[in-house]
Amino acid sequence: MADNAILALTTEANQALAEQLATALLERELAACVALKPVHSLYRWQGRIERSDEVQILIKSHPACGAALEEAVHSLHSYSTPQWLVWSAQAGESYAAWLSECCAIS
Repeated sequence: MADNAILALTTEANQALAEQLATALLERELAACVALKPVHSLYRWQGRIERSDEVQILIKSHPACGAALEEAVHSLHSYSTPQWLVWSAQAGESYAAWLSECCAIS
């Protein structure tokens, strides 16, 4: 089975910004589904350990949208250095078809 899906992970500062980003990606047909989850993050930033409440964003998309998806997230994101992690995935046949349909892949 070939990789026919990607999962991308980022975070946003709050629920409103996360929903705004998710909606923009869905409207641009760069994502089929975006899951939002509140998280408490600890991370190193500019030499210090920081703590913040954020919203984790899991984006489900088609591999053909990968470059455009990354570009959109970086241009729309509120952070100067947004988290951007991407995994290739193998989706079941019907889910892969749905991804293709939602992401305007012909």
